Order: sequence, then C-alpha cells, then structure tokens
Amino acid sequence: MKKVTINAYQVGLLYKNGTYQRMMRKGDHWVWWPSEKIEVYDLTKPFTPACELNILLKDKELVEALHVVEVKDHELVLQYENGLLKQVLTPGRYAYWKGIIVYGFARLDLGKIEITENLDRVTLLHKLVAPYVRSYTVESYEKALLFIDGKYVKTLESGVYYWWKNNIVINVGKVDTRQLQLEVNGQEILTRDKAALRVNAWAQYRILDIEKTLLQNKEYEKHLYIAFQLALREYIGGLSFDELLEKKETAIPYVLEKVTQQAETLGIQVSGFGIRDIILPGDVKDIMNQVLVAEKKAQANIILRREETASTRNLLNTARLMEDNPMLFKLKEMEYVEKIAEKVSSISVNGNGVLIDQLRQIFIK
Repeated sequence: MKKVTINAYQVGLLYKNGTYQRMMRKGDHWVWWPSEKIEVYDLTKPFTPACELNILLKDKELVEALHVVEVKDHELVLQYENGLLKQVLTPGRYAYWKGIIVYGFARLDLGKIEITENLDRVTLLHKLVAPYVRSYTVESYEKALLFIDGKYVKTLESGVYYWWKNNIVINVGKVDTRQLQLEVNGQEILTRDKAALRVNAWAQYRILDIEKTLLQNKEYEKHLYIAFQLALREYIGGLSFDELLEKKETAIPYVLEKVTQQAETLGIQVSGFGIRDIILPGDVKDIMNQVLVAEKKAQANIILRREETASTRNLLNTARLMEDNPMLFKLKEMEYVEKIAEKVSSISVNGNGVLIDQLRQIFIK
C-alpha cells in the first residue's frame, strides 16, 4: 500500500487500473500500489485532467466542484479571476476549480461584426483582447462610408469605431470635408489666333455629399480636374492673345459657372478659381519684351521732351524778366558768379592792373 496526503486547497482523483473511481478531499489516503493511483490537483490553478474530461464529468461530485466552460468555434470567452481579466479562451473546453478563486466568464460572439457585448474601451484595448478587435478612426473633419463584404451599410460620422476581427471583410472609404485645393498646372492651350500658351491655375472645393462622391463616382478628383481643364481651354480658345491679357480676370466667373453644375453631380461645392501664371513661348516672350522696351523708351522720350519744353519755357520767362529789370539781371549774374566761386579754391592772375580791377569790380558790385 501507499500513503498519499492531500493538503488543504488540494483535490485528488483516484484511478484504479487506469479507470477513474472518485474524487478525494483533504486528508491521508491509503491506496493499493501500483493498481491504484491518486492524481493531486491544486485548487488555485486551472484543472487539466489526465484523461478525457467527458469521462470525469460523469461524476456528479466532480461536476459540482468545477466550472466547465465550452467555447464554440465562433466564440471567445474572457476569463476573470477575482474581477481581473486573466485570459482569453479560444475554442475548446476548459475547467476551473470552485471555491478558492472567484472566477468570472464573459462570452463573446465573433460570428458578427458589431460588438454588442457590454465591454468598455479599456477591455477592448487590453493586450489580451486587442488582437481580436479591429478599429477605425474617423477624424472630426472627415466622413466615411462603411462597406461590409463589399456592400454599403451606412455613413460614419467622426469618432472611433470597433468591430470584431473575423473573416467578414470590412472596408471604410473616407473623405476630407475641409476646403481642399486642386492644382490645374501645365495646360498647353492655343488661343484663337494660334498663340501657344502654358497656363497654371488653381481651384478650391469642398465635399458636401460623401455618398455621391464615393458611391456614384469613381476617382472624383480626376473628374473635377477634367471639368476645370476643359472649361479653361474653352475660355482661352475663344480669345486672341491680346484679348486674353486684357480679360484674364473674366476667366474666373466663366470657369466657375461651367464647372459648378458638374461638381454638384460629384457631391462637391466649388468655392474658388484663379489663374496663377500665363507662360509664353520663348519667341513670343522675346517679342513681348521688345514691345515693352519700345513702349518704355517712347514713354521716356515723351517725358524728356516735356521736361525740355518746360525748361526752355522757364528760361524764356526768366530772360523776359531780366530784360525789363536790370537789377534782376545783375542778381542773376551774381548768383552764377557765386556758384563759380564755390568751385574755385584759388585764382592766380598774371597781367596788368586792368584785369585785376575788372575782377574786383565783378565781386564787389
């Protein structure tokens, strides 16, 4: 015989010739060795039987002592110990001893998309649960469409969304609802008089109806770009080069009127348009520069002639005044002498006294 001691917080299972007999509690027990054997289990740990669990569960006393949890293929079970999440149970059968540790179990159905179970965000983001959850964030300036297995389900407002991770395909298409800018650059366009130009433009727009934008149209940005491109080409193609330079600003209302209706079918509101640059070919640019230089030269000549005329007129008026007033003539003479004297640092005179007297008379009178 063999003595087996079962301590407190332990349980023993008696086997005879490999066949389960009964459950044994705390105490000293004698068994016929080796035909009889007692498997001892710790009540603070999960129960992992040495044989098929279904055989053991025929013992009603053992059934009363266990929590038996069965997890189906499309399920998960959250296992709590004393209120704390300890494990996520995947499909299978699990057994835990009653009495010492307070166990809790929360069953989750992964066969659907929506998380209908009463779980808070902390639990969903727990490191044990997070691998089974998929999430998607829609920012405050965005809207999104939810597609499940390729089928449109609903429109998502801003927020964070959580779904179970399974074999159901989820797609989220979202758009930015803020004011956006579209660049319409490098447009090679011929004017009515066959001048080849390169035009750079911009447009501003905002998405108003996300269902029209994503469900009814493919590549809405490309559609909008083409609408602006064609409207701009139509406008420039109807003007000569000189008319375009004069009426560049009138392109804005024309293009906006043409594009607005098409944009509405895309669920888009167009709010602005402008031409940033009109780039001329090299030869045309040279000609324009020559014309500009000629115009500026002509303007400079006109200004110069105007100033010369005014100066001559002033000289004539001064001469008439000095002719009628000898004193004014003498003052003007002294003014010029003073200007000359300012630029002369010294005077060396060689000659008779007549020259010296004449200079003296000039400066004294």
